[in-house]
Amino acid sequence: MLKSIQEWVVLFIIVSLLVLVGNWIGYEVMPLAALPGLLVLVGLGLIGLIIHKALPFKKIPSVAYIGILGFIITIPGMPFQEKIVEWTAQVNLLAIATPILAYAGISIGRSWTDFAKLGWKTIIIGMCVLIGSYLGSAIIAEIILRIQGVI
Repeated sequence: MLKSIQEWVVLFIIVSLLVLVGNWIGYEVMPLAALPGLLVLVGLGLIGLIIHKALPFKKIPSVAYIGILGFIITIPGMPFQEKIVEWTAQVNLLAIATPILAYAGISIGRSWTDFAKLGWKTIIIGMCVLIGSYLGSAIIAEIILRIQGVI
């Protein structure tokens, strides 16, 4: 289990650095302002993964433990609840999702070498898919917002 924890910590450090940069560039939140909230989120993730690994109930996903822990520590009246909510509010959801989804996409191939073997054509196809998804979502959002009279 120690090896798994070490791997998780390394992964959390890499993702955290990317989240801090993305939060800073995309949402103009200074890294030092977002750091306490990010540390809380990383701590929750790490504790949830450790609980999942330690308990014999393997049918319950680790994200359930993480969600329950997050829910518990933010219940009004819990110690430090207000501070935790204040800190985590500085970390934008999309700044978190971007590096995690990038890692998930790459890990589908199981390794960077497998990803590299797919070739440059795969990168172009992936970019076209992403651009198409973005444009499709933007067009749908534009239509819906115009129908609702928001814009």
